[in-house]
Amino acid sequence: MRRGRMRGPRLPRTRAGRRRLVQAVVACCVLALLPATWLRLVTDGRLHTTADVPRTEVAVVFGAGLWEGEPSPYLARRLDAAAQLYRAGRIEVVLVTGDNSRDDYDEPDAMRAYLTRHGVPAERIVGDYAGFDTWDSCVRAKKVFGVDRAVPISQGFHIRRAVALCQEAGVASYGVGVDDRHDVTWYYGGAREVLAAGKALLDAVFEPDPTYLGPREPGVARALESER
Repeated sequence: MRRGRMRGPRLPRTRAGRRRLVQAVVACCVLALLPATWLRLVTDGRLHTTADVPRTEVAVVFGAGLWEGEPSPYLARRLDAAAQLYRAGRIEVVLVTGDNSRDDYDEPDAMRAYLTRHGVPAERIVGDYAGFDTWDSCVRAKKVFGVDRAVPISQGFHIRRAVALCQEAGVASYGVGVDDRHDVTWYYGGAREVLAAGKALLDAVFEPDPTYLGPREPGVARALESER
C-alpha cells in the first residue's frame, strides 16, 4: 500500500493571491515592530548611566525576584545602582516597588534591607507592596505616592519599557539601565520583552487601573521632608 505523502500549506497560485499573502506578511511584521518602535520613540534621550543621570528626588527600583528571601542577582544590581546614586547625591529617596501578595514573599522589605546594608538610611526608603507589574508600579508611583519625576532603574532589556510606562503614567522619567552578564536569564528577559512591549503599548493606550490602587500614601513626601 502506498503511503500518502504529507503536504504542507500551498502557496496561492494566482498573482493576486500571492500579492495578498505578501501584504499580510508585511502587515504582521509592521504590527510586531510597532510596540518596539513606540518604546524607542518615547524613551529617546531619556536613558542614562549612574554618572550622567539628571539629579532627581526619587529613584524607582522595580522588583526582579527573590532567592531564599534575598534579592536575586539581577535585583541586587538594580539596588546597587540606587545605592550608588544616593551616595553620589543624585537622588534623595528610593521607592522600592514589588510583589507582596502573600505572607512568605516580600520583595519590598527584602529590597529595603539590602539597601540599608549598602548605605541608604531606612528613612530614605519607601516601600510599594503592590507593584505587581511595571504598569502597576508606575501608576502607583504617581497616584498613590505622588511622584511626578523619577529615575527608574532596571536592566537594559527592561529599562525602555519602564521609562515609557512611567512617562505614560505621568511620571517624568530618566532611566538608568544596569549592565549585567549576558547569561541565559538575560537572553530570556530580552526575548520576553518582545511580548511585554505589546502589553505595554496596550497599557499606555487603555490605561487600565492597577491590580490594587488604594489610598494616597505620604511615604515619599515624608522621606523628602526628612531629607531636608
